[in-house]
Amino acid sequence: MLIEVQVPQLPESVSEATLMSWHKKVGEFVKRDENLIDLETDKVVLELPAPQAGVLVEIVEQDGATVTSGQLIAKIDTAAKAGD
Repeated sequence: MLIEVQVPQLPESVSEATLMSWHKKVGEFVKRDENLIDLETDKVVLELPAPQAGVLVEIVEQDGATVTSGQLIAKIDTAAKAGD
């Protein structure tokens, strides 16, 4: 099953965040709640955990991209095995 990874609801009064650096590459296995990427706002740095375990199959937004709450940034295939 394909799971969409979206930017979480950002803190009040913050409209956008910057993707710092991906901790995983496409094709790598991720565990549930493992940190995928850090999001930096003008007030705080947030960790974005994987919503489910699986293989990171697509990174939609690259390092340095400016994103908003709810924006799709990656996809995880929960049925895939690493290296598929």
